[in-house]
Amino acid sequence: MHNITIDPITRLEGHGKIEIFLDDAGNVANTYFQVPELRGFERFCVGRPVEEMPTLTGRICGVCPEAHHMAAAKACDAVYHVDPPPAAKKLRELLYSAFYVTDHATHFYALGGPDFVMGPDAPVAERNILGVIHKVGLEIGGKVIQARKAGHHVIEMIGGRQVHPCTSVPGGLTHGITEEQRAEIEGLGRWAVDFALFSLQLFGDVVLNNQAYVDLILGDVYTHRTYYIGMVDEKSRVNFYDGQVSVVDPDGQRIGKYAPNEYMDWIAERAEPWTYLKFPYLKKIGWKGFVDGKASGVYCATPLSRLNAADGMATPRAQAEYERFYATLGGKPVHQRLATHWARLIELLYAAERWVELATDPEITSDNFRALPTTTPTEGVGIVEAPRGTLTHHYRTDERGVLTQVNLIVGTTNNYAPISMSIKKAAQSFIKQGVVVSEGILNRVEMAFRAYDPCFGCATHSLPGQMPLAVTVRDARGQIVRVLKQNCD
Repeated sequence: MHNITIDPITRLEGHGKIEIFLDDAGNVANTYFQVPELRGFERFCVGRPVEEMPTLTGRICGVCPEAHHMAAAKACDAVYHVDPPPAAKKLRELLYSAFYVTDHATHFYALGGPDFVMGPDAPVAERNILGVIHKVGLEIGGKVIQARKAGHHVIEMIGGRQVHPCTSVPGGLTHGITEEQRAEIEGLGRWAVDFALFSLQLFGDVVLNNQAYVDLILGDVYTHRTYYIGMVDEKSRVNFYDGQVSVVDPDGQRIGKYAPNEYMDWIAERAEPWTYLKFPYLKKIGWKGFVDGKASGVYCATPLSRLNAADGMATPRAQAEYERFYATLGGKPVHQRLATHWARLIELLYAAERWVELATDPEITSDNFRALPTTTPTEGVGIVEAPRGTLTHHYRTDERGVLTQVNLIVGTTNNYAPISMSIKKAAQSFIKQGVVVSEGILNRVEMAFRAYDPCFGCATHSLPGQMPLAVTVRDARGQIVRVLKQNCD
């Protein structure tokens, strides 16, 4: 048996590698998706004042600090048993909607899009954001930059900084916005709606009008029948900031919803010895291994998952695209993982429309933007939908508000099991006896994880207090002279 290594994997946030092991005939026997990063926030946050968490956990990631900022703020609200005023909730959601536009635009144009715009088999030097801009035109590249600039400007106005916002505190926000700021935010939001519609049109022209791409999306290679989760509002429509988490089975039937403080009744985590990643699964179904199907507790949490788990979108244009999505792909649920790219653009439109709705809400400029905590802190859970999946922050404190226990289930963490399954299925589909393994084939294997838009900078952690490490020392001839191990079996 020999192996093929893809190291580093590309166009993702963070670092990782894929080990593909072949049998003697040259077929794929197994694959291992490994991430070398280790983030210890669950340990070194213990002993800190809980009110530091909205700014501290934002440092986990430079890609989506807004998601950690919001989940932490909501967990702090719960710890202090305080309900922020309506204006505070709307301002937080407004910031979060602007963040979603920037994040989804980044993935579609810079990370996932090159596989479709340039083609899966395009040369490596062209299969990137620069290649996309060269092919579709500088004007489109300018629109992407403008979208990110607009979103981060709104984040700065409400959150205090363009990166790592700092204004959400237990009970609300440290400041509100003026009428002048509101008007500017509204104008930027209306431009963002046009940008989202433009992006959907581009996807239709480049992908949906190309039968080869449609066949790739609808084919079996990138298809898995799993459970899906996603946050929904009181009408079971997609919501990124607040609500309950809806859970549907592979047939699309809702098996329940859970509130943030009920997540431990639904979600369990397991570890594997070959990776720092943890693998969440549905506790009510159970862990059956890396397999899909109704009997397996493996679930998915992505833009596609949120659409599958919801009954619709809460804004009119996004709802129309939602209906077109399922009409085109054969109804709910959609199991084809490459369709996640389309679902992501529908969410981009929803975020932009919600941005405008909130910016035109008469209450958004209210000066009642914080309720001061008055009770003894205890325990709290905060959940938001990060772009990559459901993000859960769970804190326990002593009576002084000092953290005694922290648990994070990060957006990408939800998807580790399906990512591993998707990589293996793609590798077994494309790498076979007698096939010359080209760069294009390996990229098609990478496309299996890229649809999930994984972010490994914040999602990786090991068992508390342990960091398995093995160092192999070789001489100039490549012979092993010493092996140093720490916390390894």
